[in-house]
Amino acid sequence: MQEFNQKIIEEFRTNNGVVGGQFAGAGLLLLGTIGAKSGAQRTNPLVYVEDGDGLVIIASYAGSPTHPPWYHNLVANSEVTVEVGSETYQARATPLGEPERSDQYAKMASAMPAFNEYAAKTSRVIPVIVLTRL
Repeated sequence: MQEFNQKIIEEFRTNNGVVGGQFAGAGLLLLGTIGAKSGAQRTNPLVYVEDGDGLVIIASYAGSPTHPPWYHNLVANSEVTVEVGSETYQARATPLGEPERSDQYAKMASAMPAFNEYAAKTSRVIPVIVLTRL
């Protein structure tokens, strides 16, 4: 997965946020977090939808029974770096409570139906996060 993500990150940065393959045409961002345990900088490509002034991301981990590592990182340190297109900025990551979490999850799933499959694969509540520019 790390090699897969690295190729997407390179393509994203080379083409000002435009990528092909399974993410062609989708809103894609790069999320920079600080490792909760390691303190190391981590970057992950994630699909997003816009919501007012914020960007909404989902910690689906493809329906895995556990949250993705980047989610634990942003819970430990909510100040993150966001790359969208050719722009980079600092943001605050805020996990949503109900009913906003369910509403935003449904919005994302309507744009990318794979999120419905992910929710069906796991018994955990998949977190939904809003990224707000600082």
